[in-house]
Amino acid sequence: MHTTIQPRAAAPVRRRRLSRRAIAVLGAALILAATLSACGGDDGPRLTIYSGRTSDLLGPLLERFADETGIEIDVRYGDSADLALLIDEEGDRSPADVFVSQSPGATGYLAEADRLEVLPDDVLELVDARYRSDAGQWVGLSGRVRTLVYNTDDVDSDQLPASVFDLTDERFRGQIGVSPSNGSFQDFVSAMRESVGDDRTLAWLEGLAANDVRTYSNNRAIVEAVGRGEIDYGLVNHYYNLRAKADDPAVASENHFFADGDLGGLILVTAASVVDTADDAAAAQRFVRFLLSEESQRYFAEETFEYPLVAGVEAVGDQPALDSLPAPVEDLSELGGDLRRTQELIDQSGIAG
Repeated sequence: MHTTIQPRAAAPVRRRRLSRRAIAVLGAALILAATLSACGGDDGPRLTIYSGRTSDLLGPLLERFADETGIEIDVRYGDSADLALLIDEEGDRSPADVFVSQSPGATGYLAEADRLEVLPDDVLELVDARYRSDAGQWVGLSGRVRTLVYNTDDVDSDQLPASVFDLTDERFRGQIGVSPSNGSFQDFVSAMRESVGDDRTLAWLEGLAANDVRTYSNNRAIVEAVGRGEIDYGLVNHYYNLRAKADDPAVASENHFFADGDLGGLILVTAASVVDTADDAAAAQRFVRFLLSEESQRYFAEETFEYPLVAGVEAVGDQPALDSLPAPVEDLSELGGDLRRTQELIDQSGIAG
């Protein structure tokens, strides 16, 4: 989906938190405006952004940036992995200036293909070194923790597994939900490949398939299935259950964080990078810096329940501090090294049916 966002003349930017309903309405309005409006002039600065984050989330930030800077924005929304593959296939002809990815694996894929520019130090140093590229090619925007959501009516705390590798046990037969097509699940599988190798990763995937794992289209569908008792457990990102609890505090689901250092508690990040085809690298870097501003970081935290990655911006609600979580330390830069191979292993395992 393509959208063009033009700066509004002279109107001051209002600093306020937008409700999800307002974001949805604004996103629809932006799309309609782009459809009805004539093409803008080509004299002013312009950025083309490929975004794996949805229009209802990123759209309001794009409009604020355009208003504050006078930079006109063309944006293409889609699946992060698909957009990364598209940028690579487009090569030197790609119009992309900035890639905003929901998946570190998709960003890592472009880094491995040498399609990303090095970001300036003043941008990179806004985020802890664990959540940015060692080579300076991308920077994390928000953090997402892999977790096991479970039904509190059907599962006692002493039944919870210590490791994600325990989920192939017979006692979990038919009670686990996953989303094989989801980018975060694929990033997790990529991290497993890096940690324990392809053979053990494939054996784990095949073990889930043999254990009658249930598959869903996305993380939200898994959390909903757990909440209504359709399944007892689901592998998801932490914030999906927080959203469900915000909508209905009585829902019978909670997050379980795996034991210290277990791969099941991997921290993943959304990321931003400047593509090597950027016509105006300074403007592209300015946009990435804007996404790391206190305002933008607070917006991500409030609207998604993800962890802000810039120091001094707090997570929303009663989430444990990111630094307190027993998550393993993995090199996120390696997750995109062979995205297609990860997808091949998932398909080969039969987990997707």
